[in-house]
Amino acid sequence: MLVAMMTMTVANAENENNNTVQAANAYDMTVNMRKLAVTLGLNFDQMEAVQDIHHQFCNEMMLASQAEGDERKELVEKAVKKDVRYMHYVLDQKQYKTYLLLLNTTLNNRGLR
Repeated sequence: MLVAMMTMTVANAENENNNTVQAANAYDMTVNMRKLAVTLGLNFDQMEAVQDIHHQFCNEMMLASQAEGDERKELVEKAVKKDVRYMHYVLDQKQYKTYLLLLNTTLNNRGLR
């Protein structure tokens, strides 16, 4: 009986760890920058700016992943708004529209919206 209880405890701990890892992965916004550059049709200057903005966005999303409840939602919204505002400044209208589509699809698929 003791062995069965210990096995169940270990299994529960593994499930909690897996859930934590999956939740953290949802907030990992790392993308293949070459593919993003091709998809958006970025020029060299835009590529550099987009990389910097996206790096900052990734850091802010990982910080949000460590927060709890309402604070997490608030940090995600703040990070997204900042990212979108900066990208709007760097991208032309067509690129920006495509970027918004990609970002919103990603956030929706990961359950962050």
